[in-house]
Amino acid sequence: MYAAERQQEILRLAHESGRVEVLPLAAEFEVTAETVRRDLKTLDRAGLLRRVHGGAIPAGRLDFEPDLSEREATAPDEKDRIAKAAVEELPQDGSVLLDAGSTTGRLAAALPVGSTLTVLTHALSLAARLADHPGIDLHIVGGRVRHRTRAAVDAWALRTYGEINADVAFIASNGFSAENGLTTPDLAEAAVKRAVMGAARRVVLLADSTKFGQEHFARFGSLADVDVLITDTGLDPDDASAIERQGTQVRRV
Repeated sequence: MYAAERQQEILRLAHESGRVEVLPLAAEFEVTAETVRRDLKTLDRAGLLRRVHGGAIPAGRLDFEPDLSEREATAPDEKDRIAKAAVEELPQDGSVLLDAGSTTGRLAAALPVGSTLTVLTHALSLAARLADHPGIDLHIVGGRVRHRTRAAVDAWALRTYGEINADVAFIASNGFSAENGLTTPDLAEAAVKRAVMGAARRVVLLADSTKFGQEHFARFGSLADVDVLITDTGLDPDDASAIERQGTQVRRV
């Protein structure tokens, strides 16, 4: 296959799925990862794709948002390690806010049976996981439910979080970087995430390394607003150092 043919196929796959990644493309086309990176660079320069950490998205697709089930199937081992590490950040008999997200969902599933916490969440899937937990005093934050994330948004959710002062908030993000902070595709989701961060004395970001360098339409905070980032070892140590210079502790697990 000629380079031009391969690049045309990469472009088709990107528009079909909303994102392409270097290593799967290299395996599919039986070429090196460096060859794929050159292809993505060529398509980026032509304005046809936009390179992100680990791959590329179609140009202009800052609003791309995979379904919750698709996100839950992405980087499952890394998310499990992140959730396990996040358990260590739980307060003793305190109050916790859980943002909507696939990794925060894994944290909800990983809460020890002996935990005694007050938990608030606007995510239906997380609330369902915690409903039968014997030690959790669960509060569901209401509002309009977005089908793609199964999370409540808009005025009711914002008003509720505006009345809360919790010990720690566990936040999810579709993208993060030292330069552009925390981003997500939807403005309503961003507003709630911002409210959750403002409703806790301590903020912990749970984000696997594939999110690093991704940028989306709505920005809801900077890494300087985050006390601890828990991610996986796929995040380059130099990038971790750049984040820590903003005052955020980085845990690579």
